[in-house]
Amino acid sequence: MAETSLFRGLDSRGNIAREGSLARVADAFRPVVLAARERIPDVFGDRLHSAYLYGSIPRGTAREGRSDLDLLVVLREEPTDADRTDGRALDEALDKEFPQIDGGGTLLVGHARVLSDLERHDLGWFLACLCTPLLGEDLAEYLPHYRPDSLLARETNGDLALVLPRWRERIASAADSEEALRPLVRVMSRRLVRTAFTLVMPRWNGWTSDLHEMAEAFGLYYPQRAEELRAAAVLGYEPTGDSAVLASYVDDLGPWLAEEYARVHGVKADRPKEP
Repeated sequence: MAETSLFRGLDSRGNIAREGSLARVADAFRPVVLAARERIPDVFGDRLHSAYLYGSIPRGTAREGRSDLDLLVVLREEPTDADRTDGRALDEALDKEFPQIDGGGTLLVGHARVLSDLERHDLGWFLACLCTPLLGEDLAEYLPHYRPDSLLARETNGDLALVLPRWRERIASAADSEEALRPLVRVMSRRLVRTAFTLVMPRWNGWTSDLHEMAEAFGLYYPQRAEELRAAAVLGYEPTGDSAVLASYVDDLGPWLAEEYARVHGVKADRPKEP
């Protein structure tokens, strides 16, 4: 029984185990991580509270030239436009200098927001379970343990219905080219697979960040949509700039998934609008 729990991303008490560690970073990516750790304090100075890695690099599954560098930076106050500009400049500099990564993104958040009641089962869970400490005090010490339950499902991905109109706008404004559409296919494929997985997560009773495993778990409970999710998982790792795929996401799979999610878990609590 314990082996099953550990395999499914849970600890011996049935809580979601924190994934990733600096020890799992492959040798090829260690110079990138070291550079990020050295530069983040220079960029944000006294405003910096802590910084974290997340994604494939700390999980040890990153692929040279294919994987991006994902950073979460917690500031002592809410991030400003200047902070966001600095974060983008950091991402661009690291991407240009290190060919082993294919882009990157620095997510900026304020200290109080991470620990707020509203974000406890979304951003707080993300930091505590999916992020690897890189710099500063680890805020996971102030957050609870998390189980793969319906509350977590609702608060992490129960807002797909709000996301779909924004996706339609992005698709409509994008150039009709492989280069322009490929990033959209990647982002939207990943979001749909993750949402489909958390829809069934309480029944599956576990956690994984592998898109293929997510799609297979979903297919156990919704076999009629299993092939669509398997295809989306493939595109989440190896995207193509296919406008027909994007249309199917916003016209069929996405709306169905949003409706089923709301039926099963309810709708995510309202958040303040992002600046």
